[in-house]
Amino acid sequence: MNTNVEYLGLKLKSPILAGSCGLTANVDNLCKLEKAGAGAVVLKSIFEEQIIYDIKRNTHVYAPVGNYGDSYEYIAQHVADDSVSKHFALIREAKKQLTIPVIGSINCFSYENWLTYAKQFQDAGCDALELNMAIMPFETSLSTDDVERTFSNIVQSLKKSISIPISIKVGTYFTDLAKFMQQLSWMGIQGITMFNKSMQIDVDVEEEKLCNADSLTYPGELYNTLRWTAILSRRLRCNLCATTGVDNGLDVAKLLLAGASAVQVASCLYRNGLDYMRTLNDELKGWMERKGYESVDQFRGKLAMRSNDKASMLMRTQFMNYFADIK
Repeated sequence: MNTNVEYLGLKLKSPILAGSCGLTANVDNLCKLEKAGAGAVVLKSIFEEQIIYDIKRNTHVYAPVGNYGDSYEYIAQHVADDSVSKHFALIREAKKQLTIPVIGSINCFSYENWLTYAKQFQDAGCDALELNMAIMPFETSLSTDDVERTFSNIVQSLKKSISIPISIKVGTYFTDLAKFMQQLSWMGIQGITMFNKSMQIDVDVEEEKLCNADSLTYPGELYNTLRWTAILSRRLRCNLCATTGVDNGLDVAKLLLAGASAVQVASCLYRNGLDYMRTLNDELKGWMERKGYESVDQFRGKLAMRSNDKASMLMRTQFMNYFADIK
């Protein structure tokens, strides 16, 4: 049974990747995931806020900022370098011990640090880089054009700065999702990962304050991922990696049928343990055997929309099939 695929120009033995999360933050877990059959691993994101927090914490331990005078900038840079160096040590160690591709993940908010850290990921030996671009439309001062321009500027600059494959992980918060994803794919990137799971907010009614809600994804969220995978997979000039709502090997098969080049999982690993990666692969292979498929290429994209089809008509037809029982 051949489950080999190509993703971001990388040869993978399985289309199932361990997505960026706390489980991919240490080498022991990464080795277990490889042993269980992961096609590749996406390391836990390095967040710019983490670096800033380390700078503030370590430069304020003994004296206020004012006491450092002109040396503060030097000290802050030293702390920042030390903070990220621990992350890049993980990359180097992972590359020594793993035979599967290691994909870095970065989440920044300042233009300069996207470029700075991306180069360091490449120098540390990452096989590819996933840009976790969680730019949310929370500010009333930002327009759609502003957000899209930010994406474009970062991507264009990174393409000039690094040579390893680039993938962009996006959320659903776009007024013109289909069109903009297509435009992103025209910029020369190698992949788009859909979708990023944003932090959920809850309210503690006893304390009367905002708090974090459960951030794991659940099976019911798969349907939105399936819809957009089927709509976009043949309309992009890059790979499409699907994630969010994947709970078992049959979910993986669904997304591959819809045209995904690869599938990322995280929440189901939290619920079932790292060895569940083996179960996902076994279930996918079992389905392939029942259907008579010897390779992923034989069925991948079988249910994807053709590039010249109108998505609105297809979705309308599905709507009427369900609500009006029109066959």
